Amino acid sequence: MKNLENYKTVFKDVFEVEDEVLNDTFSSTNVDNWDSITQLHLVTSIEDMFDVILDTEDILDFKSFEKGKIILKKYDIVLE
Repeated sequence: MKNLENYKTVFKDVFEVEDEVLNDTFSSTNVDNWDSITQLHLVTSIEDMFDVILDTEDILDFKSFEKGKIILKKYDIVLE
């Protein structure tokens, strides 16, 4: 549970949103301020929070709240 809370905290800090908007529809296609700079901030914050280094493909693919969970699972970080 702590990992999920930490994950949400990163999103809340980066996008300045509340918990209730963080769901499977929260993505780069429907969040106005999700741009390349925000994407970089999100990825570096995730890497810092979970002490991982995402590979380039995963960084480019990290385009939604749900997709991020799938990507982190590859690095043995379970967000449930």
